Amino acid sequence: MPKKLTEAQVTEYREQGFTAPIPILTPEEVQRNRAALEAYEAIKGKPLAFPEKSKCHLLFAWADALVHHPAVLDAVEDVIGPDIMLFHFTLQTKEAHRPTYAEWHQDDAYFRLDPPEQVTAWLALSDASALSGCMRMLPGSHKRGTVSHFDKPGEENIIRRGMTVEGLTWEDGVLAPLKAGEMSLHHTHTLHASGPNDSDDRRIGLTLSYIPTRCRPTGDVRPSALLVRGEDRYGHFERETRLTQELTPEARAAHRRACGLYTSLAGIAA
Repeated sequence: MPKKLTEAQVTEYREQGFTAPIPILTPEEVQRNRAALEAYEAIKGKPLAFPEKSKCHLLFAWADALVHHPAVLDAVEDVIGPDIMLFHFTLQTKEAHRPTYAEWHQDDAYFRLDPPEQVTAWLALSDASALSGCMRMLPGSHKRGTVSHFDKPGEENIIRRGMTVEGLTWEDGVLAPLKAGEMSLHHTHTLHASGPNDSDDRRIGLTLSYIPTRCRPTGDVRPSALLVRGEDRYGHFERETRLTQELTPEARAAHRRACGLYTSLAGIAA
């Protein structure tokens, strides 16, 4: 019996390649985590950007708590099993009334893991509606396996390398809107995209990329990952250490190391 998802949601994930919405955070948790993020942004005087927006669980206590949130991990366990590593984490924010977008792509185009069982948990810290540029999914596309991608970077592309596929338009697929505090899950081969934010609020999403510990990298780079539940009996990844105190020199060094490994793996300029 699933821990967090319904049986229907587990079936939807298996058959369609994604499921949404999944309630995760209370309104108080949403407010607290968003406030923590925005307090740091206020100090910096700008929205969180690279490299800090990548693998920010290694820098910030609020992010570390969310990647270990029991409701998040229970939902992930329902689709990939009890031995779980966090492979990657990116804060995906679209500012209000900005044309920021993501081209149609598969996460596996960047991750290249075997077996391809990575699941992305997309957690909303603000409403992700059609107006604000929520994700659009192509149902059943995960059954195609790996699809050929080409690079298409753009100034407003939320993913710097901007890999995409041919033959899809912004009208394809189905919308996957989320309220603040809700989450979606999608398979590493599920084709997805998102349009601009035409709303009056920021669209703040956390892309938490989880893998079962049996997954291994297939390229020349041995990237890092963080064990968040269960046991790692394989040792395929350089092990990240859970954050103990945020923004210390030691935390920044660990973050810099982990981000460097990931950008080398994904072919993204540092």
